Amino acid sequence: MKNRILTIVLFSLFLSGSGDPEAGKDKSYTCSSCHGADGNSIMGLWPSLAGQNAAYLEKQLALIKSGERVIPEMMGILDSLNEQDLKDLAAYYASNKNSVGEAKKDLVDLGYKLYFSGNIEKGVPACTGCHSPNGLGNSQAAYPLLSGQKPEYVAKTLKEYRTGDRDYSEASKIMVSIAYKLDDKEIEALASFIHGLY
Repeated sequence: MKNRILTIVLFSLFLSGSGDPEAGKDKSYTCSSCHGADGNSIMGLWPSLAGQNAAYLEKQLALIKSGERVIPEMMGILDSLNEQDLKDLAAYYASNKNSVGEAKKDLVDLGYKLYFSGNIEKGVPACTGCHSPNGLGNSQAAYPLLSGQKPEYVAKTLKEYRTGDRDYSEASKIMVSIAYKLDDKEIEALASFIHGLY
């Protein structure tokens, strides 16, 4: 019931207006130490936010602020921000261009296969169904952009889904049901492929 109420609240946030990218830029300075000045992270374990769809970012910021999604490194950072601040931050990062890296050559074939076809034998669906062929995500469903994410962050995230440590929403439950079927080599290949996906 608690998750259903949170989902309704988050959905109403999305309908209640949009953010101001300029105001978001002014509010993003604290974020830049981990996520980069423009949202392109320079640290492998922190996600890039540049180019991420605003609906996804808004939803995640609201979950983190409420404590539904626990990220120890972000404890207290969003406490003083209101609903409009979160919208402004999401709009700012969504307005920036994400940087795309390069996949490791020896992992491209497996990463490509998993991303575009999944693994039928293991019941793993293709990533394209939710995250689009070019990794841009689905803003209507608030599914995230993956293109260019650091391989360390993608691998860490998939492993957290695999163990069930990252299970805080309906969307995360989908990923938990998929990631537990992936082995370490498949996660490494997907993470590398996504880093170079555009």
